[in-house]
Amino acid sequence: MAPDPFGAPPGGRPPAPATDDAPPAPATDDAPPAPATDDAPATDDAPPAASAEADLVGAAPPGEGANGTGVPESESAVDAAGPVDPAPAALREQAARAEEYLALAQRTKADFENYRRRAVRDAALAQERGVAKLAKELLPAVDNLDRALSAAQTAAAAAGEGDEIHAQLLSGIEIVHADVISALQRAGIEAFSPEGEAFDPQWHEAVAQAPIPDAASGSVVEVYQRGYRIGESVLRPARVLVAA
Repeated sequence: MAPDPFGAPPGGRPPAPATDDAPPAPATDDAPPAPATDDAPATDDAPPAASAEADLVGAAPPGEGANGTGVPESESAVDAAGPVDPAPAALREQAARAEEYLALAQRTKADFENYRRRAVRDAALAQERGVAKLAKELLPAVDNLDRALSAAQTAAAAAGEGDEIHAQLLSGIEIVHADVISALQRAGIEAFSPEGEAFDPQWHEAVAQAPIPDAASGSVVEVYQRGYRIGESVLRPARVLVAA
């Protein structure tokens, strides 16, 4: 066989031309590992520097809220809800003032009621004292009128029924006496004659004491002078004779 002019060996393929694009030889298990460098990560996990950087990017700067406005979230929520209504505070203040004025009015009313009661009581006491003072001045005249009435009754009885002079005199004295006693009663002054009652030093004045037959010891046997009282107060005790 004649030789190939292109240099192909006899009986085979011509060799492939050498080019620069030939693939490198495959790596085998016996190849040594590449040396580690400072820039290569030590583990297969994500580097912590990237996470910290993400946190720094998402975090708000100091002094600012999550909204990034520099206002805390609580204040931001209040501002978002609107301004605070001052009405409740004003209502509480008005209620406090109302309670204060009510307490003052109640105290004033109580003081006035106490004053009114004291004034009524003082007026009644003053009136009673005035009546009692006037009655004490009139009682001696009333006593003399009692004596005049008793003397006229004695004279009329001695003169007999046909004596018109003594009868008219007695009638006039009786009318005056009745009018005076009625006037005293209208003023609250009453006369009392405790004959037959037990002796009471608060209401009676013992002029004398003597043994009296058929009379209980300590009882009033005779009244020398009637007593007078106004209400529960004694203007003048009755002057009496007490049985021993």
